[in-house]
Amino acid sequence: MAGYNGQAFRQYFARSLFRRNAMPYFHLTLDNRHQFAASLTPDSWIVACLCADWCGTCKSYQAPFAALAERFPECQFLWLDIEDHADLTADLDIENFPTLLIQRGEETAFFGTMLPEIALAQRLIEVQLATDPAQINKQHRAVQAALGVNCNLRQWLRDAGVEN
Repeated sequence: MAGYNGQAFRQYFARSLFRRNAMPYFHLTLDNRHQFAASLTPDSWIVACLCADWCGTCKSYQAPFAALAERFPECQFLWLDIEDHADLTADLDIENFPTLLIQRGEETAFFGTMLPEIALAQRLIEVQLATDPAQINKQHRAVQAALGVNCNLRQWLRDAGVEN
């Protein structure tokens, strides 16, 4: 067939499927909490950036973080302002930004401050996605024990009356 480029077609088709199946990036607001919770499945991966509106570093990190969501369609990306959602994050002592939370299902795989370089977040996500679920369970218990607080975003939502 003249003009048919199989490789170009396959790339276009893959990008189309990717866009259709990609999980959305959410900038959490009081109005969309229920929508976010409803988008989660029992085994969903969540990658949340906990930030503050007044933080210049957070503002410059937000666009690359949102773009990172396109690379990981199996994850639900969330931008969460800790002051707008103090009811969710009240028990946490977040002093540095950006702070990332990576969670699979009910288990926290990572919770901590990151340098504001998106390549570091990308590598951290890649490592967590490749980690055995049993290891994530161990990481979850270690994070909870070290911090002494609940770092489970799903539980924060339930405690705030947002069911998923």
